[in-house]
Amino acid sequence: MKNFLLLVLILLAAVGCSSTASRHPVPENLVSQADVPGFPGDRMIQQTDQIKLQHFDELLGNAVTRAQAMATNHPLTQLALSGGGSRGAYGAGLLCGWTEKGDRPEFDIVTGISTGALMGPYAFLGPAYDKQLKTAYTTATDEDIYAKRGKLKILFGADSVLDTAPLAKRIKEEITPAMFDAIAAEYRKGRRFYVGTCDLDDQSLWIWDMGAIAASGRPDAHDLFCKVLLASASIPVAFPPVMFKVQVDDKSYDEMDVDGGVMTQVFGAVFLDRLMHLSHHMKGELYIIRNECISPDWKAVKPQVLPIAGRTVGSLIKTQGLGDLYRLFVVSELRGMDFNLATIPESFDMEPETEFDPKYMSALFELGYDQAIKGTAWTNSPPGYNTIMQ
Repeated sequence: MKNFLLLVLILLAAVGCSSTASRHPVPENLVSQADVPGFPGDRMIQQTDQIKLQHFDELLGNAVTRAQAMATNHPLTQLALSGGGSRGAYGAGLLCGWTEKGDRPEFDIVTGISTGALMGPYAFLGPAYDKQLKTAYTTATDEDIYAKRGKLKILFGADSVLDTAPLAKRIKEEITPAMFDAIAAEYRKGRRFYVGTCDLDDQSLWIWDMGAIAASGRPDAHDLFCKVLLASASIPVAFPPVMFKVQVDDKSYDEMDVDGGVMTQVFGAVFLDRLMHLSHHMKGELYIIRNECISPDWKAVKPQVLPIAGRTVGSLIKTQGLGDLYRLFVVSELRGMDFNLATIPESFDMEPETEFDPKYMSALFELGYDQAIKGTAWTNSPPGYNTIMQ
């Protein structure tokens, strides 16, 4: 968001006079054991200092059985959807154009972060939901996503500059009962949809098994599903964190989750690797839609605090996302997966008039759609790799 850093600085300036809300956070030594009551085992934590393959295998569950029933020469597929805010319209257009082109796979695994989490249900369920996907990413306005808070509320204890009640309402309306039931049905068949959120206390990535939540049959499952999607898209400071009531050994705590993009812009190649390994499939195809332009974009920066700070944060996010792509590429190379990456091309230079500008989003949608139809969207390595290897 263009005004993101301005919002950050406003809030930081107010820290000295703001109040501190009472919390009961999960103790450090218990974080990895925390579960949402009624949904044990429906998520896993990925901490930066350790990766336990057993946890990935447990979440895959009957996905392995489904893969084993397929011909071993049939490639297993994963779609990884990144963050990018309103630029998610590019990925939405690409998916719809891919359908029209006629060779879009039924993905075995879909993973999503931030806006990628929001488009994830549509991508997971496939072409039957393309119309709704297009509507969601070409008609949204600022008013559909957030409401502004008063300055006094920001100064005296607010947890964010903006209120995401409109986005929370929109998510609940878009995840209809029919859509929710369809996600549960695909989960039972052995397909998987995962969403990432950041545990701000622990600086870790929680990976939520969205199909398992949908298939749980619990009356509060729909609310939790929508809450996870909201958390994954909740940009810290700009948007409020999402609080989850969790428990460890019958003791209750509150967990503060924010946008999964704080931890990574795209994730999940380990799931495809483990699915290939456990089902003895030799071929896997990883498709990554990075809803950003990852090439440097030159801009004359004014020698003032806010423009300098804004440009700096934007650069950090861009380079973090580039590192995430290289990490997935390394996994793909080591495990024999086909790596396929689509990003917003440098040639697209339209600027939005607002944060969620329907004209801008429609133009991005058409760009992704056109690239998919023409077969020009995908590259097989992250930017700069081929030059390095010459």
